[in-house]
Amino acid sequence: SEAAFIGTAIGASSTGLRAVAELMFIDFIGVCMDQLVNNAAKMRYMFGGQVKVPFTMMTRIGAGFGAAAQHSESYYSIFSHIPGLKGVCPSDAYTAKGLLAACIRDDDPTVFFEHKGLYGISGPVPEEPYVLPLGKARTVREGTDVTLVGISKMTWIATAAAEELAKEGISCEVIDLLSVSPIDYDHVNESVQKTHRLVVVDEDTPVCSMASEICARVAEEVFDYLDAPPSRVTAPHTPVPYSRSMENEYMPNESRVITTVKNLMNR
Repeated sequence: SEAAFIGTAIGASSTGLRAVAELMFIDFIGVCMDQLVNNAAKMRYMFGGQVKVPFTMMTRIGAGFGAAAQHSESYYSIFSHIPGLKGVCPSDAYTAKGLLAACIRDDDPTVFFEHKGLYGISGPVPEEPYVLPLGKARTVREGTDVTLVGISKMTWIATAAAEELAKEGISCEVIDLLSVSPIDYDHVNESVQKTHRLVVVDEDTPVCSMASEICARVAEEVFDYLDAPPSRVTAPHTPVPYSRSMENEYMPNESRVITTVKNLMNR
């Protein structure tokens, strides 16, 4: 069972091994939460730093494949809420290799979220070993009018929208968040101080989401730089539908990002 092999891996990592376990779909995480939340995330704290838990859980996220509600969720925002856990969402092959290496080398439990929609995207990957830092975002497109923050596959959606908006004279800066726990607020805030507008593109549902948290922190920390309220483009607050036509409408898309940005520019 999922609870058994996740628990076994956590136990192995707490006794000196570097354990990696794969949970095929994040939708199955419910039966593993006791092992992750009450054991992996808390051991170092409860034992005064005497126990390390270098455990990596790899799991798949994302809709868009007609796999219905029990095989299509994202749920990374749940893990950002749990102290003691780290989480990453790579957006391409290069970041996947570098972040997975970082997760395995880290002495704390980490969750590696793979979006199923990225498996068919190829790109350059160095053959030599390299490690990308945990907790750091990256800018994938420079801009001056609006900051777009994308998570996992949504970075591609944000970039595609930015390319279309550029044809209309709107310059978008695109940030690839990469880390959902911890979140690189400094990187986001620095960009917003330049562009004065923010849109977060997040495939997860909107309530207590990464998008809502980032918007809240930006409003708290760089409010005086904003020319318009921070905005979100997310999935609706429903399970993922099975119908392909409904699923296509459910997921954030380029058109919705473009409309949101234009509304911000007109405020």
